[in-house]
Amino acid sequence: MKRLPHFTAALLTALIVGACALPGGPALQPGVSTLEDLDRGMGPPAMYWREADGGERRAYPRGPMGMQTWMARTDASGRLVSIENVLDPAHFALIQPGMSQDEVIRILGPSYPGWTIYYKARDELVWEWRFCDDWAEPARFDVLFDGTSGKVRTTMSTPERLSQPWGRGNRREWCSR
Repeated sequence: MKRLPHFTAALLTALIVGACALPGGPALQPGVSTLEDLDRGMGPPAMYWREADGGERRAYPRGPMGMQTWMARTDASGRLVSIENVLDPAHFALIQPGMSQDEVIRILGPSYPGWTIYYKARDELVWEWRFCDDWAEPARFDVLFDGTSGKVRTTMSTPERLSQPWGRGNRREWCSR
């Protein structure tokens, strides 16, 4: 029983350190944190856009094998307005047929270039993101673009285990954080 207090202390320490390192945790607070805090806590953004109100929208993907893309919004003074993981069904539902590639990137951030595929026979370009689905399973979200116009044709989502023979792709522990 003497090991239990040491294990408990180690577990609590790991949880506290982990909580501080997460985007949106105590280190990044809307209304308080600045662009410099974002860069210090998240690193440089993969992409960013100026907003009409003078603020910025910044994308911080944690891929290719990561399950999140953090999208941060700042106001004109450089203060953090919001930060959220955009790789979830609510944001995927915003992707509609006819949208441009730029519109998709502004919602989901960049996809991993190594997973971009062009299907010549269908004249179709596919971008893919990895995420944890509603059942805490690793999954892939695909946006299928018309290869000529660059407009969204459709989207699809598939659990990773379905792409492996006999369900060997079960990696639920990856989404249990």
